[in-house]
Amino acid sequence: MAVPVAFFALFFAYPVAAIVGRGLKTDGVWQFGRIGEVLGRPEIREVLWFTCWQALASTALTLLIALPGAYVFARFDFPGKQLLRAVVTVPFVLPTVVVGTAFLALLGRGGFLDELWGVRLDTTVWAILLAHVFFNYAVVVRTVGGLWAQLDPRQEEAARVLGAGRFAAWRRVTLPALAPAVAAAALMVFLFTFTSFGVVQILGGPGFATLEVEIYRQTAQLLALPTAAVLTLVQFAAVGAILAVHAWTVRRRERALRLVDPARTAHRPRGAGQWALLGGVLLTVLLLILLPLGVLVERSVNTGDGHGLDYYRALGSADASGGTFLVAPLEAVANSLQYALVATAIAVVIGGLAAAALTRRAGRLARGFDALLMLPLGVSAVTVGFGFLITLDEPPLDLRTSWILVPLAQALVGVPFVVRTMLPVLRAVDGRLREAAAVLGASPLRAWREVDLPLVRRALLVAAGFAFAVSLGEFGATVFIARPDRPTLPVAVARLLGRAGELNYGQAMALSTLLMVVCAVSLLLLERVRTDRTGEF
Repeated sequence: MAVPVAFFALFFAYPVAAIVGRGLKTDGVWQFGRIGEVLGRPEIREVLWFTCWQALASTALTLLIALPGAYVFARFDFPGKQLLRAVVTVPFVLPTVVVGTAFLALLGRGGFLDELWGVRLDTTVWAILLAHVFFNYAVVVRTVGGLWAQLDPRQEEAARVLGAGRFAAWRRVTLPALAPAVAAAALMVFLFTFTSFGVVQILGGPGFATLEVEIYRQTAQLLALPTAAVLTLVQFAAVGAILAVHAWTVRRRERALRLVDPARTAHRPRGAGQWALLGGVLLTVLLLILLPLGVLVERSVNTGDGHGLDYYRALGSADASGGTFLVAPLEAVANSLQYALVATAIAVVIGGLAAAALTRRAGRLARGFDALLMLPLGVSAVTVGFGFLITLDEPPLDLRTSWILVPLAQALVGVPFVVRTMLPVLRAVDGRLREAAAVLGASPLRAWREVDLPLVRRALLVAAGFAFAVSLGEFGATVFIARPDRPTLPVAVARLLGRAGELNYGQAMALSTLLMVVCAVSLLLLERVRTDRTGEF
């Protein structure tokens, strides 16, 4: 546990605490009265209210739309199921900047709906809610559907034999078994939408701001560190409560059910109702997931006078960006890949050690350590990025001008995915195998190499793939620390969207398409490697 704890203390707790300290301290004295002053401002209360209700609305809408999909993927067997499963997961690994860009191309000025029917939804809450459903659809399908596929259908059939109707049997037998998984999925969706940044920044316009967007505005634009510090504390407290409830639901789900092989529960759709349900889910996937991605690709080749690769060619020239970059925008692709590879290596080492420690320990200390590892998913990445700038500026850790800052920030987000993917597999390894290896003279290192590693190799590859994908798309912290001569893809997209002109807009669409393709290819490779459904992502 020592290495992960030291890593998080130095690169997470220290920067966040420094930001809070600078905002709430005057001449070394804590000014806790600022908390009441900030929270008493009407515009801040409006931000808090919008953050909460849009997260609740996004969660409810996601569950409403995605639960039928979870059932279809759990219980039906149909051609192309594995490919479709990978397709619906693509939005989850896409950077939020790309999600916002895709829906801007679909719903914004000059977008698909604007040209077709004259309808614009950008700068409205509906665009934000739909983008959140698009992003989180896979969370519900994988979390709930993964458990649903392992529930024994004979329990529900037995209830029907005893006289219960179809709905009553589902409500009294299946729903209680699914409740912990539904609660876990809902909490994760709420967490991601509560801390939403890129989607709201692009689609919300000046009229809507979540806590994360307001922290960015107060920090980067107004330099109001007291306000940013108070909002960081509020977000930290909310995220801590969400993660505590989520951990409780996961523990309850793990010990409450007796599961069966998913291969025994899936069948071909039977009857008109089941075929209609399958058709409805396929239509939802088409309209909600494939249409925004397809419009994004179409806008990247639509030059106004026809279709071509002009915007892609413009990415190779720094002059074409109108002074937005010091280098050609296309260099952001190579930068992002290099950063993501280094971040993946860091995340796999730190996350692997943390998962191994959690496998061998139990009790409150392990649960607290597990919660610590999840905090970067919800605590403001903007705060972390700005904290890097004001803390890592003195020897021996004067890293402000070093390229390693970006991979370190990205690795913080990748570690939770590594832990959640590897932990169930490591816990399934029979400890007697290690004991037998030790009896035969193997050292602890050799026992791990000869026993654990062959059993967890696939999970390790999946964990590395997820870490790579989320590192590639990290935006909140990177927007502060990426150097002007080495921008990442999400930062480049955001800067291009922030400048007027058709060429900048077209280049943003082209870069977003390239980023989407890289993430999608990574995910499809993961689906080929992943022959089981272990892990929580």
